Amino acid sequence: MDKLNKRQSKLQDLLQQLLQSLQLEDAPAGGAVVVYHQHKLLASAQIGQALADSAWTPDTLALNFSTGKGVLVTLVHILVSQGLLDYDTPISDYWQQFGSCGKQDITLRHVLSHQANLFDITSVTTCSRDMLDWQQMVAKIAAMPPSTVDAKQCQSAYSALVSGWVLGGLIEQVCKQPLNQVLRHYLTEPLDIADAVYFGVPADKVGQVAQPVKNFVQPCDHSQVNHASNEASTPIRTRQSKKPTLRTDSATVQAIYQKLPSYECWQQYHLQTQRNTDKPLSTLQINGLYFDVSSMSKSDYKRALVANAREPLDYYDMASLQAIIPAANGVASAKALAVIYAMLANQGRWQDNTLIDADTFAQLTKIHVTGADAVMPAAAIMGHNSSEVCKPSMQWRLGYHRIFSVCHDVADGFGHMGYNGSVAWCEPRRQLAFAFVHNFDTTMLTDIRQFALTEAVLQWFDELMV
Repeated sequence: MDKLNKRQSKLQDLLQQLLQSLQLEDAPAGGAVVVYHQHKLLASAQIGQALADSAWTPDTLALNFSTGKGVLVTLVHILVSQGLLDYDTPISDYWQQFGSCGKQDITLRHVLSHQANLFDITSVTTCSRDMLDWQQMVAKIAAMPPSTVDAKQCQSAYSALVSGWVLGGLIEQVCKQPLNQVLRHYLTEPLDIADAVYFGVPADKVGQVAQPVKNFVQPCDHSQVNHASNEASTPIRTRQSKKPTLRTDSATVQAIYQKLPSYECWQQYHLQTQRNTDKPLSTLQINGLYFDVSSMSKSDYKRALVANAREPLDYYDMASLQAIIPAANGVASAKALAVIYAMLANQGRWQDNTLIDADTFAQLTKIHVTGADAVMPAAAIMGHNSSEVCKPSMQWRLGYHRIFSVCHDVADGFGHMGYNGSVAWCEPRRQLAFAFVHNFDTTMLTDIRQFALTEAVLQWFDELMV
């Protein structure tokens, strides 16, 4: 085995051990991590059960919530590269109905950088079931007015749900084809991942999507799926049995945290930005290095993420998985997401194909927002070459946000995370791509796994592969 292969094998072993430790006390739940470098698989790891009778693999289909936005906006950039869309042309030029209610001047650039003020799902509907009807929602979105944020001095308002129908509806208007056909033709087939990425899972695949452990005891009755219409005939579940919450760390969990590669970095960063403490860092404190919920506008957050707080949609329900909700119910495997970001890490090229040209890539990677977001509570970040604390910012590019790292210089990196703490990103300077998907019962605000994995992969890559 040559020196490079030994380093790669070492990275593989380290990643598997880390993911196993990050199962914490949540077995049999688990997940998968996949890392690509220069078009090639560098390392992958998996742990736990995706379903009661299925172990996790890099090819397991997973509901990834807003991580799917990265897939959707990548498709948009390919269409721009193809000359079918333009960032600065009013969307109403392509989609006449969209120009109503003061939206006539809103451009694709406004929507992708979350500066269109189209974020309030409650102004569109307060019935969660409406979100399952693609055509109805596209029509409602076309007729909605822009909203005003409650938070002050913010440069953007993350469109957690609405943006999916805006972008998906625009794609269908321009391409004259259903969204999933366009996705397949322009993105997933060229990358050879056509059966691993969906906005609306086919009926014959829905039973393969990873589920939270709480659903293992109630397996889906697939005999009740209407394969002809691709709809479920069973009642739609809209109320989740239990919303993920922040748990008190046990001594076992705290001990695992203290052995993580990034723990010393977290301690130092915590001392620079918070009050001194001799106690071990908790989940809340570590997560707080990346998200500052104290600065969040709860009203804007709720208006952006939930149509009806009393009857939230159960995204793991069969009908929800088969619906087209592009900003929230993207389903993909870890390997498929990593391949998409590997293409982006190589500036729009994959093998011998150019999916995104150089001019388009330069535009999509440019930071458009440096200030705070009204919806996403990104914590302030410390400059790597300075003791100055920068403004809290998602650093929105065109559809992607910054890599959430406090330990490494990833200034040119970008990606997208999901509500459940899944994430996919790329770092073009390192030509590195990363994806993490799972079925842990967590949210991005109640967990640290995506951050621990991101920091470790960056550290090990720099130590072993550079």
